[in-house]
Order: sequence, then structure tokens, then C-alpha cells
Amino acid sequence: MTDRPQPGTLIRRHALITRIWHWINAIAILILIGSGLGISNGHRRLYWGVYGANYDYSWFQPPRFPSWLTIPSNYNLAMSRRWHLFFALVLAFGLLAFMIASLVNRHFQRDLRVTSGDLKPATLLHDIREHLAFRFHDAERPGAYNVLQKLSYVAVIFVLLPLVILTGLGLSPGMDAAWPWLLDIFGGRQSARSIHFLCMAGLSLFIIVHLALVILAGVGNEVRSMITGRWRVPDDHPAKEPAE
Repeated sequence: MTDRPQPGTLIRRHALITRIWHWINAIAILILIGSGLGISNGHRRLYWGVYGANYDYSWFQPPRFPSWLTIPSNYNLAMSRRWHLFFALVLAFGLLAFMIASLVNRHFQRDLRVTSGDLKPATLLHDIREHLAFRFHDAERPGAYNVLQKLSYVAVIFVLLPLVILTGLGLSPGMDAAWPWLLDIFGGRQSARSIHFLCMAGLSLFIIVHLALVILAGVGNEVRSMITGRWRVPDDHPAKEPAE
């Protein structure tokens, strides 16, 4: 026998601060993406360097995004920028509060710490095979994040979100005047704009994959755990005791 939680058991999975940040962050990012696409429609060219204009070489030309994807739905650059600025502040201060709380309650160390063993090719290949077989749960620790989850969450929390916030600050005229060195870090205004767009694309891809995996893993159980903090160990969980 084992003291591991058995199938059907409700276990505590997400702390209150994690759940609050998750839903605030989800709303903020969706509105930022929609308003950002509206801003992109104002000048559908991306450049590297300091300057960019219609006749300069652009490394990518985004499509014109349809009205059902943009905020607001009609083309209104000023309104898109207002939505974008407000929810950028929500995103930035929310991430800061979440990081401080996660350091205090050891969420990062307990749940998201990537070990050298996690990065071994055999471990990564095993986790990829498990995902392809639609087995998403850790066999030893029910409710724990698997390797691919930890890597993706670390990439989002410590790379994509800080980058999108810092490049956004650099693109803000007020911040640019106060901290002119911020754009220099990214190689100029147009480089910062391109990095900002790429981070948005990365976050959009993460959201799509995340939602697909939530559905495949059991949408009711996963959503309940992010609302109440309690997650039910599935009946087909590998922690289930073998029959005698």
C-alpha cells in the first residue's frame, strides 16, 4: 500500500494567490492581445533597428486582423491604445504580486523548479510520449506538474511575460523619455516592437495549447481546481494501486 492520494480523492492543488492571478492574468492577456491586434492593424509592418517606415525593409508583414479578433471591433487606434495601456498595468503589477507571493509560499521551488533530471533526454522523451498518449499526470505525485508543463510555465512566467512588459514599457513614449536606455537594450524602437509582437505570438500559442490540454485532461476537473483549489485524482491515474 502507499500513502499517495488514490483515484477519486480530492487534493489541494492551487493556492489562492495562484488562482486569483490565473484569472486576472487570463483576462488581461486576452484583452491585451485583442487591443494589440487592433494596434497592429494601424501599421502592418515589422522592422529591426531604430526606425521603420512604409518604404523601409520589413522582415514580416502581419495580416490585417479581422474585427472579431480586435478590441474595439471597429478600427480605432486611440481606443485600442487605451485598452492596451490599462491592461498592461494590470498584467505588470499582477505578475509582480504573483512572483513575490510565489517566492514567499515557495510555489516556484515546490512546483516549478526544473531539475537536471528533468532535462535529461530520456526524461523529456518519456514525457513527450506520455503526452502523445494523452497521459498528462505525474505517476508519482498526483496533481504535480510534469516536465513539459514546468518548462512551458517557466518560459511564460520568466521569459515571455517579462519580455512583453519590458518591450511594452520601451514603446511607451512616457517611459521612453524617462528610461531611454530601455530601448537600447533591445536594439531600438523597431526591434522592441518586433520582439513585443513575437512574445504576443508565443503567448497566443501557449494559450491555444493550454486550452487544448485542459480539455483533453478533463475540463471540469481542471477548471474546478483553478476555482476552488481542489483537484480530483482521475480514476485512470497511474497512481492507482494494482489489483491484488
